[in-house]
Amino acid sequence: MDTREPCVPAVSPTALADTLRFLAADAVQQAQSGHPGAPLGMADIAAVLWRRHLRHNPANPHWLDRDRFVLSNGHASMLLYALLHLTGYDLPMDELKRFRQLGSRTPGHPETGLTPGVETTTGPLGQGLANAVGMALAEKLLAASFNRPGHTVVDHRTWVFVGDGCLMEGISHEVCSLAGTLGLEKLVAIYDDNGISIDGEVSGWFRDDTARRFAAYGWHVIDHVDGHDAEAVERALNQAKSQHGKPTLICCKTVIGHGAPTKAGGHEVHGAPLGAEEIAAMRSGRGWASAPFALAPELAQAWDARAAGALAEQAWSARMAAYRAAWPALAAELERRSAGVLPAGWPARLTALAAGDAALQGKLATRKASQHVLGHLVEALPELFGGSADLSSSNLTNVDASVWVNHGGSGNYLSYGVREFGMAAIMNGMALHGGFIPYGGTFLTFSDYSRNAVRMAALMKLRVIHVFTHDSIGLGEDGPTHQPIEHLASLRLMPNNRVWRPCDGVETAVAWEAALARADGPSCLVLSRQALPGWTRTPVQLDAIARGAYILVECAQAPQLVLVATGSEVEIAVAAAQQLALRDVAVRVVSMPCVELFYAQDAAYRDQVLAPGVPRVSVEAGVTWFWRAVVGEHGVAIGIDRYGESAPAPQLYDHAGLTAAQVSARALALLEAA
Repeated sequence: MDTREPCVPAVSPTALADTLRFLAADAVQQAQSGHPGAPLGMADIAAVLWRRHLRHNPANPHWLDRDRFVLSNGHASMLLYALLHLTGYDLPMDELKRFRQLGSRTPGHPETGLTPGVETTTGPLGQGLANAVGMALAEKLLAASFNRPGHTVVDHRTWVFVGDGCLMEGISHEVCSLAGTLGLEKLVAIYDDNGISIDGEVSGWFRDDTARRFAAYGWHVIDHVDGHDAEAVERALNQAKSQHGKPTLICCKTVIGHGAPTKAGGHEVHGAPLGAEEIAAMRSGRGWASAPFALAPELAQAWDARAAGALAEQAWSARMAAYRAAWPALAAELERRSAGVLPAGWPARLTALAAGDAALQGKLATRKASQHVLGHLVEALPELFGGSADLSSSNLTNVDASVWVNHGGSGNYLSYGVREFGMAAIMNGMALHGGFIPYGGTFLTFSDYSRNAVRMAALMKLRVIHVFTHDSIGLGEDGPTHQPIEHLASLRLMPNNRVWRPCDGVETAVAWEAALARADGPSCLVLSRQALPGWTRTPVQLDAIARGAYILVECAQAPQLVLVATGSEVEIAVAAAQQLALRDVAVRVVSMPCVELFYAQDAAYRDQVLAPGVPRVSVEAGVTWFWRAVVGEHGVAIGIDRYGESAPAPQLYDHAGLTAAQVSARALALLEAA
């Protein structure tokens, strides 16, 4: 359907696409950096999609039932910026002129939250495609939960542009295989098959039969589309919209840099300005009379989508009003979830759970404590969407209230299969779409697979929760391939990411509370395989857990030593403090479940906990260098700076020097040397 208002005069498809081409070429030239090749090559496809099929309202980029558009090959960012400007988003021409400049809303790669209309931050190839799968999954699940006969209020598509690089990345296999299995029929991927990447013609390193590959995934494939023929693109898009039960891949053959008279089709046009002479020749060859960043009035009018977008949203608003009248509770719930607002009383109800639930007080693995907490959460928070990368029975991320999407098409839990990276990036897409707080589980050592998607969640400030279990050498006999050593430190170094490593069931409940309350970034809950003792706390101590660190065990007099520990090593630190007390050494034990949150507290609180001037020893089953900033120049960091072994956990802790006797001996040596 043509979404333009009826009064817009007809303009040739070539002129519409050339508007995109010249804005992109001129912006890259002015910036003296960027990627003009893909915008020039995809301009014809983008013009047809955005003018005739994409359902959106530039005046309201957050309209609940809008189509989502993802530019997975994010280096083509000027194509997206040109589209947003032309269709009427709050992105004035001056911002296009400031492409890639400090403080502009047109950075080198698209960034959500910075540029109106950008749905996700893309650049790491393949992740935008994965985000799009998450968005399409979110749409499908919300539609199943909220639509009623005669009342369809969730009904939109997810469109994603992908390039050769996106499909070379392994994550594309992970997420596209899953998308086909799940039958995400509202997902349409448009493949810019130009045969060129930075190093040259891709035939030397990428000869996949992409069409057959996606057909094998269970996708509907529309192959051999001329990406420079507007009518052919139109037919393909209409065909994609008519499909049911499968996602669609449209394979468009294009020429990179199409329109550039001497550089089109070569790899040099991929990531460098065309040059003033080439652009001048392109203007002459294509009969383009407008100066850089200038638009003919008829083209500006033809591109403007504000009136059509307003009409589309008004029609939906009328449907929503009828839905609200017929199903008021459902309508209120849909709006609440879409706004990302937790129900009244949450997550504060977890504080009461932490304080009074006997099941969290005893000795149990923190992964088991997490499952117990989830048993309460999943029933009460319908926006929670869980999953695991084929480790549900190990991560303990599923509970009695979990309904597996794999088994019926809708629900609140998904087995992602062995796809850690894909899982994390799909979770990002679900969070970006809205209506869900996703959480997903795997072993901590496999966070390496998903790390870049965790980073993207931190960069985009998304509320996603990673449940990383089997957090140390405490998993025992599986050996060094499964025993994380550097992972805690690595995840803690990620800006805007918060890592929680609770020492018992109570801290686990507080960690979940903090993760749910946090709407501006991801949280990683790092949990033990082995059972850990529960600790008795005063109300003051219970409240202090949420500050990232607190005094768990205090001595009767001024401390001579501060032991700082996390997770399963808190038990070791407490036992070491007891041994030292027998030698008349006054020891304070600090539990620090979230290091970065503790260091976000004011200096007065940090000093209250760590007692400046008192020697410190840290105890954690991971790399020690991270803790040197905590213990100070003269303190001792006890941990593991080598890979593990295959053996029962108690033997491994003794082998690594992580027993109460060994910790107390090193602490005494520190005090004697002081």
